[in-house]
Amino acid sequence: MGRLFCLLSAAAFGVMAVFGKLAYDAGVSVDALLLVRFGVAGALLLTIALARGALRGLPRRAVLTGVGMGAVGYAAQSALYFSALARIDASLVALILYLYPILVMGTAILLRRETASRRRVLALATALLGIGLVLSGALGARFDLPGVLLALGAPIVYTGYILVGDSLKMPPLALTALVCTGAFGTYVLMSFLRGGTDFGFAPIGWVWLLGVALISTVAAILLFFAGMARVGPSVTSILSIFEPVVTVVAATVVFGEHLTGPQWLGGALVLSAVLIVSVRAPAATRRRASGGSPTPPRRTPQPAVPSRSGPAGDY
Repeated sequence: MGRLFCLLSAAAFGVMAVFGKLAYDAGVSVDALLLVRFGVAGALLLTIALARGALRGLPRRAVLTGVGMGAVGYAAQSALYFSALARIDASLVALILYLYPILVMGTAILLRRETASRRRVLALATALLGIGLVLSGALGARFDLPGVLLALGAPIVYTGYILVGDSLKMPPLALTALVCTGAFGTYVLMSFLRGGTDFGFAPIGWVWLLGVALISTVAAILLFFAGMARVGPSVTSILSIFEPVVTVVAATVVFGEHLTGPQWLGGALVLSAVLIVSVRAPAATRRRASGGSPTPPRRTPQPAVPSRSGPAGDY
């Protein structure tokens, strides 16, 4: 059941881009989408966390840090992701976002939280080549540079968010609830400063908004945690690669989006790079590297909130 939960979580995160595009078609603004998403998701996750006692006994500093992560990091990442989604194809946004595991690895090495290895250097080179092909395949008359830059900003911001969350010792459900609550607070403030948020869109827009909040945020996160509790973070991270695949297929079916040949190859390279860093080295190799005594591998930073922003991303 653990693997099934992980795949369902990845699928739920994967259709978020489609829900978002459909909401835009109904006249929903980016501001309205994010306000409703985090308002509904934050309220539900906070209720679940309180009912399970996940917030009990947390230090005040940890609570404030979790809320701050949502108010700054997650709010910014989500704004970049959904703003990009309003300008360019969902499949392109999904593939660009999935650079974040490689960016996390590279940044962790630079910060000396992780050690460099041939496998990781290979993964980084593969990912860079892959994203180059994805972007080169998008060049043409319909190329939207601001949209691409917004999409590239999302995994960069998400990388910083993940590295901060990795150092915070807190139950994942509690952290997620606090992060969503913090992000909601940011969008409430932004709505106030802008004189309110326009909800005068077509009624069908509420269906897609609830899909983003309930299916692609609350259900996706809870399924992720349920799956990871059963199969562990390494298997979960591998199965999460199903997420951009769902996005690409769903966008093709619903919107008729089509990747070019170079983009298909580039997307495959990006996902292959994620697999390279996700799959652990064989136990025998680890024993030889340690002089014969079995030692556990170093912990790779895992997303504090899945994406994602699917997600946790996640998004």
